[in-house]
Amino acid sequence: MKDVFGLIYTNDESDVRLRDLTRSRSIAAMPIGGRYRVIDMLLSNMVHSGITNVGLITQRNYHALMDHLESGKAWDLNRKRDGLFILPPYVTRGNTGSYTGLLDAIRANLSYVRRASQRYALITDSSTVFNITYDDMLRQHLETGADITILYNVPAESELAADAERTHLKLDEEGRVVDIEVSPHLNTYPAVSMDVYIMDKALLTYLVEVSAAHYHSDFVRDVLIQQMKNLKIYGYRYDGYVKRIESVEAYRQLNMDLLDESIRTPLLYKPNPVYTKVKDEVPARYEAGAKVTNTLVADGCIIEGTVENSILFRGVRVGKGAVVKDCILMQGVEVQDGAQLSYVISDKDAFIKRDRRIVGQESYPIVIEKNAVI
Repeated sequence: MKDVFGLIYTNDESDVRLRDLTRSRSIAAMPIGGRYRVIDMLLSNMVHSGITNVGLITQRNYHALMDHLESGKAWDLNRKRDGLFILPPYVTRGNTGSYTGLLDAIRANLSYVRRASQRYALITDSSTVFNITYDDMLRQHLETGADITILYNVPAESELAADAERTHLKLDEEGRVVDIEVSPHLNTYPAVSMDVYIMDKALLTYLVEVSAAHYHSDFVRDVLIQQMKNLKIYGYRYDGYVKRIESVEAYRQLNMDLLDESIRTPLLYKPNPVYTKVKDEVPARYEAGAKVTNTLVADGCIIEGTVENSILFRGVRVGKGAVVKDCILMQGVEVQDGAQLSYVISDKDAFIKRDRRIVGQESYPIVIEKNAVI
């Protein structure tokens, strides 16, 4: 794995489905589990695999992401040689500052790719949460002599019913990809790409340059499908927990799943713990009369009311007589005395006034924007 460098593309195609949650941040910067962000999962997977050179291609709304990552110290990526490289968009004669797809994003950052001393590139999207080390995937890539290896999983039927653009793979008995369907109305192949690819850096550079010459920008449609007969494309199956943050409902379900210890422990703690930016906070305080059940409570919270089946991020305050059920309250949210919240996702520093009642539904939670006063 020391001969592999990582490339993370902060795609923003799902932003429109996440409503106010991505107004001031990218999907990679979305908070999860009380103290983590999506980018923590992606970087931790690479670091645990032994990858020490990681490039992060940002697009828009990347200030929150840069503030969280800083120098990469939390992931041991603040190195004299290699480390974490944040690649923000910039405007030149050939680059408009925004990308039309993965190929376009890599083309704009080919200088980083060429400068990498490693031979193989590991490319990931930023809207899928999972915990893995890539050692076995690279081993299969080398043993099969594949040109490109795609990480995939086989989700349940309920997951496939979600309204999202997904790439379905058909594999033969040897694991080679022989057909690809993009967002089919009726999918016929159960394997779904997780948008993670391993390939030789020289091949990646060639494909990007050829695609740019033909005004192509979509990696799946313009490379994988068009070159399927010319390239040896293999799949590597992942059987662990996978959640794609494609909508507000999917984001809420991810956080609710973390209340289940059988999911939370392998995803966040063991055997490969997820690293994140350290913030020194006082412990959570539970006042007399507080009642908290089945809830993740981060540091710095002050709870005087009732909280059930919820995720509370750092510094959340729940007043006397307040009731919070099935909610996700991000950092600094204050719920005053007597307020009632149910199926609510509140962004940072929102203020819910005394005796307010906000009730959503499990299939359509109410989203409160950052700094809102209700």
